[in-house]
Amino acid sequence: METQTQAVAKSRFSFLKGNVYNLSELAGAFGDLGTLVPFVVGYIVVAKLDPVSILVTLGILKIFVGLYFKTPVPIQPMKAIGAAAIANPNTVTPGMIYGSGIFSAIVWILMAVTGAVTWLNKITAKPVMRGIMLGLGISFAIQGVNMMVTQWVVALCAMVIALLLLTNKRIPAMLVLLVLGFGVSLILNPNLMNDVKQISLHFQLPSLVFGKVTWQEIGLGAVILGIPQVPLTLGNAVLGTVTENNQLFPDRPVTVKKIALDHGIINIFSFLFGGIPVCHGAGGMAGHVRFGAKTGGALVMLGTILLILGLFFGHSVTIIFGMIPRAVLGVILFLAGMELASIVWDIGTDKKDIYVLLLTAGLSIFNIGIGFVSGLALYYAFKIKWIKI
Repeated sequence: METQTQAVAKSRFSFLKGNVYNLSELAGAFGDLGTLVPFVVGYIVVAKLDPVSILVTLGILKIFVGLYFKTPVPIQPMKAIGAAAIANPNTVTPGMIYGSGIFSAIVWILMAVTGAVTWLNKITAKPVMRGIMLGLGISFAIQGVNMMVTQWVVALCAMVIALLLLTNKRIPAMLVLLVLGFGVSLILNPNLMNDVKQISLHFQLPSLVFGKVTWQEIGLGAVILGIPQVPLTLGNAVLGTVTENNQLFPDRPVTVKKIALDHGIINIFSFLFGGIPVCHGAGGMAGHVRFGAKTGGALVMLGTILLILGLFFGHSVTIIFGMIPRAVLGVILFLAGMELASIVWDIGTDKKDIYVLLLTAGLSIFNIGIGFVSGLALYYAFKIKWIKI
């Protein structure tokens, strides 16, 4: 007789059956590299954070969310925090980065348990959410283009290959792009082989930071890094992720409360083991899906790879990631942006909704928080007839 515990475990892991070794899922696992690689390398090289801790925590968290949500819900570096930390290494200390992570954890746990995030979700109209997704998609595409122009010939070849293979189930586009990228790197930089020879296997566990961060660093991290991240996380990582997940995978829905609470839990774990502030994200999910991911198995695969890299090759990771040309990462990011932007056209033909969509999208390209508030204000101004068009 099968016990209740065994039945629950079987149900939890059954979604992976037939997908763990599926090439499409494996290809989709790498669909978020366009944002993951630059931030991870920046944290390691510029901010001087421990590569082992970053990779191990990312790996474990990706495995966890893949098994828990059963859909390609991504684990990404928090972008506002990461950008500020990497751009200002002389003023932003590692302790401040860790402090911003624990601050983020507290904020999202409170948002979940108080019901504040559920209320925000209820008052957020569909045109506003679609506008955030469109703006974020365009933003990703612009970033992708900026990365591609550095090696436009490589980018053109990669783009043609990706477009030809995107719907090919036997030859996954992402795996071909990665092979192409490694090959191009070796051709353009023959000396890279000398770096590759320096890659060595060395087992190491992450460094614990609990007790090493001062209250002053936590306070500064919260004010300088954490607070500016909140509106971006709300629009993209919470509301955007829930909207996209439930549209693409209605059989495996998530709630804003569950996603917000999860943000708190994963950032507590990341903080304790020396990881970076992390979040989910609609753009990351679009990237995973665009290149073939349909289940959480893609996250389990990527998480396992990152965990192995962290435990055994942590101090060689910059060499490994450096073998992927920026142009190829740009193509990945561009196509992820297009995937995210392409799902907004169910907005209808109502003129007021289109105005709200375009205003929100236009402002969200530069600041999701401003886009969210402005779009919401215009929507309700139309609704109570303060503004007429």
